[in-house]
Amino acid sequence: MITPNQFKRGTKIEVDGEPFVVVEYLHFKMGRGGANVRTKLKSLLTGNVIEKTFKSDEKLKQPDFEEKEMQYLYNDGANYYFMDNDTYEQIIVSADEVGESALFMPENLNVTVLIFNGKPVGIELPNFVELEVVETDPGVKGDTVSGGSKPAKVATGGVVQVPLFISEGDVIKIDTRDGKYIERVKSAK
Repeated sequence: MITPNQFKRGTKIEVDGEPFVVVEYLHFKMGRGGANVRTKLKSLLTGNVIEKTFKSDEKLKQPDFEEKEMQYLYNDGANYYFMDNDTYEQIIVSADEVGESALFMPENLNVTVLIFNGKPVGIELPNFVELEVVETDPGVKGDTVSGGSKPAKVATGGVVQVPLFISEGDVIKIDTRDGKYIERVKSAK
């Protein structure tokens, strides 16, 4: 059980037997009454977004997910194909269920596939991935680590704000939870 006071972005809860993920939340207190939590929830089954308000001391059930470690193989534009690391069985997850995770998901990456009532409903990436920069403006001599930032496109199609000294061909470490640059792992030179 979980209370709305424990909500974070990405927290999964069950409302009326359906799994949801918390997209946004806001704690607020009005007058003498107890505190409430206003949320935007995205259904993991349908993808619909709803707004719901909870009392801060309300107890909510967390969905009973089966989590399987799987390897991402490839996508055909509409679907993503994953292989179970233990049984070598392949499953298909739609692009809607993968969502923005695809921006930082290179082929052959091990991910956690969330299965609810026998149906894949989403994936969880590792917290950090290392990807090659394929497109960015060239750096200028004298650019420093503490300088500004510029957009860089990585091999999977995602765009990340990086320091000015990063150039095409560099391999960078990215936090998949918020899509932020962490460090340069390997220089192209």
